[in-house]
Amino acid sequence: MTNSVESTYLLICCTCPTEALAHSLAEQLVSAQLAACVNILPQIQSVYRWQGKLEKSLEQLLMIKTTAQNYSEIEEFILAHHPYEVPEIIALPIVQGEPRYLQWLGDRCTK
Repeated sequence: MTNSVESTYLLICCTCPTEALAHSLAEQLVSAQLAACVNILPQIQSVYRWQGKLEKSLEQLLMIKTTAQNYSEIEEFILAHHPYEVPEIIALPIVQGEPRYLQWLGDRCTK
């Protein structure tokens, strides 16, 4: 059974240049109760254009599960701790989910 919600919950994606940074950001976000859970997908290959050149990088992808009310604070935190000039920070609304999981998610994000 799924529960429909109106952007109460978000999945924020953020790439990191190193595993150490990915783990540090994830642990700090969960410890600060800004995120309920952060998945780290290791060794993704990113292909993008930066300053007129085609770039390829090995990165780690953070999948940050949080509440919509925490977005601004998470964005500020990432911008303050991330080495990229323009880090990827994109939020996708979670529009459906298993009700008990969504309750758990909301209960863990007390900020």
